[in-house]
Amino acid sequence: MIVYLWRKLLDLIFPRRCPICDEVVGGTRQLICEGCKGVVTYVTGAVCMKCGKKLAAEEDEYCYDCAKRPHYYKSGTAPFEYKSVSSAIYRFKYKGRQEYADFFGEELAKHLKGYLREWKPDALVPVPIHASRRNKRGYNQAEVLARRLSEHTGIPMRTDIIKREKKTAPQKNLNVKERQNNLKKAFKIHRNDVELNTIVIIDDIYTTGSTIDAVALKLRKAGVANIYYAALSIGKGL
Repeated sequence: MIVYLWRKLLDLIFPRRCPICDEVVGGTRQLICEGCKGVVTYVTGAVCMKCGKKLAAEEDEYCYDCAKRPHYYKSGTAPFEYKSVSSAIYRFKYKGRQEYADFFGEELAKHLKGYLREWKPDALVPVPIHASRRNKRGYNQAEVLARRLSEHTGIPMRTDIIKREKKTAPQKNLNVKERQNNLKKAFKIHRNDVELNTIVIIDDIYTTGSTIDAVALKLRKAGVANIYYAALSIGKGL
């Protein structure tokens, strides 16, 4: 109730903005404005059996990236095609638009409903960011998203298991090999008693899976048997 009232107060002081166009939405109960409901593009049709990326040909089982190299996670999925929400994710990530997580969290929860019944995860683990970046932004967007998803699903979020020890260069301008090298020794397990069997890693964007793999590898070495991922959006790969 306290959280609910606090959010209502924030809505009055700082009116909710549409995550797509960033304009103030019409009603306090709306998470997206009417004009933008048909703008976002959902991932539909045949998808990769590993990463959930949309396939170029329906007869394929795996996308180009997943056919070329193995991953440390079992499988994963994302509701949105990245291009349609790229501007929204940029503002959510870098411009303080944490309120977008209300819409994003609700959409991700809807998308994951069947997957979560199958996976039966013990916890949601957001991809951690380096302390310097968190201090600069004031928050970790993956953690904000995971918290909303946890509220919708009842699955606990865990931020105490793995930390980001190394400040890495931005991944977006790197190729696959450079992304993998960039993430070497970036993450470190911070608990010696990771007594979890199934974990879902949460992030905002999935492209090649290098970040998810780096986190998943550490979790596997810590004894987690089943590792999945869920991202808000998914790109076309490299």
